[in-house]
Amino acid sequence: MTTLIKPAVSSRPPAVAGLFYPDDPGVLRRNVQQFVAAAGPPDRAAPAPKALIAPHAGYVYSGPSAGHAYARLVPHAARIRRVILLGPVHRVPVRGLALPSVDRFDTPLGSVEIDRQAVALLQDLPQVVISDGAHAAEHSLEVHLPFLQQVLGRFTLVPLAVGDATPDEVAEVLARLWGGEETLIVVSSDLSHYLPYATARAVDRETVESMLALAPTLQHEQACGATPVNGLLALARRRGLRAELLDLRNSGDTAGDRGRVVGYAALALYEPTAAGKSTDDAESADARGPTLLAHARSAIAQFLGLPVVAAPHAPFLHEPGATFVTLKIERELRGCVGSLQPRRPLGEDVRANAQAAAFDDPRFPPLARDEYDSLEVEISLLSAATPIVVASERELHALLRPGVDGVTLEWGHCRSTFLPQVWENLRDPREFIAQLKRKAGLPLDFWSTDLAISRYTVEKFTEGLPA
Repeated sequence: MTTLIKPAVSSRPPAVAGLFYPDDPGVLRRNVQQFVAAAGPPDRAAPAPKALIAPHAGYVYSGPSAGHAYARLVPHAARIRRVILLGPVHRVPVRGLALPSVDRFDTPLGSVEIDRQAVALLQDLPQVVISDGAHAAEHSLEVHLPFLQQVLGRFTLVPLAVGDATPDEVAEVLARLWGGEETLIVVSSDLSHYLPYATARAVDRETVESMLALAPTLQHEQACGATPVNGLLALARRRGLRAELLDLRNSGDTAGDRGRVVGYAALALYEPTAAGKSTDDAESADARGPTLLAHARSAIAQFLGLPVVAAPHAPFLHEPGATFVTLKIERELRGCVGSLQPRRPLGEDVRANAQAAAFDDPRFPPLARDEYDSLEVEISLLSAATPIVVASERELHALLRPGVDGVTLEWGHCRSTFLPQVWENLRDPREFIAQLKRKAGLPLDFWSTDLAISRYTVEKFTEGLPA
């Protein structure tokens, strides 16, 4: 992939406003509100979808189905700050998944900023390319933006126009961007095209059954967005998601004749809840901690030439992940090294960081063999980072969540991060940020509008003293 260099501020203007949906902001807003409201009152006890599959035809045809999808977000809108939006290319062929080079996408309802930090996570993936041409006239992504703007308000966007790619290539991209509850995935796809009404109903029902079974085997005759849908389904199956059908209809039910119809479906995909996981689920949170800790300790033992107990295997170790490994002896820090971005498989990342914390942290001498048995290992599994946009340092202090947020500062070549655990010693946000600037080599009173600030959360797994 070509190196992503931030361009001058630029935007992708709406290409199908006035064609696929109204170009008047007031009319458009009312249209979207009506489609969402027609889905019925939201169930506020229902879980938040991790992903949606929704259609991309003109609103008069597919708006009712899209409304069912986006209605599911209403109770959870405040938590969603980033949207990964994938749709098939219809006009400009492209190999792989295409990002634009612009800073924002515009619609009649305003602008949506491109999430540059999330885009940077994809920089080393060969299937991800830059193509403004693929985005310029493409409607499959654009038609979703007014729904997202109306329901979510402010959010950042990663728009991916999907061309010739494999399900695994799409799944790899989604795994990099998965994040936590702040990240929503939307895949844009219609179903069958130009079949008689009765035939389309039968074909589309079969397609939906495959989607509900998380079978990544769809053909483009079944769904024009088969490529991104298959990638999502492949990853969803590995992560144990469940799918729910929200709406199924075709243009013969909305605004077209029944001789040649296009099918539309809305589906939501949900991550497994803690209560829904079995105690022997190797990828549950309870199992992930011991597995990661075992890999960290065995990597250190292997480097020291000590007997190594084989660490357990689990499929989640092959997914991209970012970790920090912290080593202590008698509760005193003995090394800490980590990754801020998921650039390699999780198992590989934790083993590399464990060895680096033990032997390459410049603050400490390399770990000795006689220290190994006293070692305490702690692993922090990082979520995707989200940018914090503030006008002043005072505003930054007010936004931080002590004990929850890990924070990264970047300015020029200066960069530093504090894990959430640092709040244990620096409880005041002012002191937290001051010391973070000191760590980056910046003056304590430094402030610049070019200062890039992001935050993340961690899942912490602590081993304690070995038996």
